[in-house]
Amino acid sequence: MSKLPIVEGVMKYVRENNKLFCMPGHKSGKGFKTTEIGRELYNNFIEADITEVEGLDNLHHPDGIIKEAQQKLSDLYGSRKSYFLVNGSTSGNMAMIFSCFNEREEVIVERNCHRSIFNGIIMRKLKPIYIKNKIDKKINTPLSIDEEYLLYLIRNNNNAKGIIITYPNYYGVCCNLKLIINEAHKQGLMVLIDGAHGAHFGMSSGLPENAVRLGADYVVMSAHKTLPSLTQTAYLHIGNNVDVEKIDFYVSAFLSTSPSYMLMCSMDYARYFLEYKGKEAYDQLIYICNLYKKKINNISDFHIISKEEVMEVYDMDVTRYVLQTRVGIDMYKLSEYLRDKKVQPEMCDGVNIIFIFSPFNTAEEFKILYEALLKCNLENFQGESILALDQKIPHMELMPWEVLLMASELKDYRETNGRICKEAIVPYPPGIPIIQQGETIDVDIIKAIDYYIKCGVSILGMDDKFKIKVTRD
Repeated sequence: MSKLPIVEGVMKYVRENNKLFCMPGHKSGKGFKTTEIGRELYNNFIEADITEVEGLDNLHHPDGIIKEAQQKLSDLYGSRKSYFLVNGSTSGNMAMIFSCFNEREEVIVERNCHRSIFNGIIMRKLKPIYIKNKIDKKINTPLSIDEEYLLYLIRNNNNAKGIIITYPNYYGVCCNLKLIINEAHKQGLMVLIDGAHGAHFGMSSGLPENAVRLGADYVVMSAHKTLPSLTQTAYLHIGNNVDVEKIDFYVSAFLSTSPSYMLMCSMDYARYFLEYKGKEAYDQLIYICNLYKKKINNISDFHIISKEEVMEVYDMDVTRYVLQTRVGIDMYKLSEYLRDKKVQPEMCDGVNIIFIFSPFNTAEEFKILYEALLKCNLENFQGESILALDQKIPHMELMPWEVLLMASELKDYRETNGRICKEAIVPYPPGIPIIQQGETIDVDIIKAIDYYIKCGVSILGMDDKFKIKVTRD
């Protein structure tokens, strides 16, 4: 038995793996080594693990160096005010939900939002009105939201107080956010954006615009996903229509009272890098991404999705790859093959393999990925193909927060017709809940679960005996 399980496990992984194409954005520290101030920070991170001593300001009531740093962050992104989040995007999502909505109010929300968004809706006791996500059948992938349906909800729902949208999603897909914001504001709705994967947006003309400058009221960004910043770091930006005193309170409430100066230093550095190096660095990254996308797309049976081939998509982040192969290939096995070649993808959903790049990935590293695919014999990875089902949203019988307080029981999914779901059922892929808490299970839901089980898909919310949680009769 190991004396230091986590330490030894992590050190073993670091020694044996090349974490080329996954988070965090600093890519094993390289992001800190590209500038003189970054190298100094990299070499002194442990010494920067200090507390709120005299002269170092206080994150919960900044009036010195932290206030100055947050103002620089606000100036860069174009917000009314910006915050450093040492508890990740989750704390920012919670803060914006609690500051924007009162209990029992209605919110229009993306069906496959991040779990922290849905947890915030439950904790705030809100009524969610779900937006369907479009599935592109040609590429068998969930893309963005159904914009036409969202615009219908905005224009025809007088009770909703706001909307929550992911921009971009995990696949780098962006909806037409400017149009949505304009329509929402006409109806008096606040617009809340989970922009966890878009902290680099707006830094180059080859990237989508950042959600703050498009007019969103609240925008949360994970600095660590794409920028040279430590894991667990994020930003929250607010617009002109936000009650500053209220958001100040909730940001503080959801943050640790012992914030890490290592995390804050890395967030300040990420802002500095974007401000002084960002355009040049991202222009170069986009050039390399496009170059190797063409090379990979010329390999037989491999294909990286581009926005030109998906007409429903308003925009896409070209600094990530969504890699597909021909039908009948086990993508999980292919992902394992890449890891054996020292190429660590960010995610495999059974249909797509996702790679997230940053300016600290070199052309040589892209070449490693290209050559691994070039030498790959797909005949070694035969498997079942999975189709992402395009389903209707079930009837909501109870509010999610009401279900949370109710007793539950485990039932075989085939015996749950007419019962109320206690825990969301999420097949992965495609990662879109087929039923949420408080919704009524029907024959179509049971058939969908049956299909994903037969395909061997991992299903969140179901145990290994095919039982799911329902409320007690």
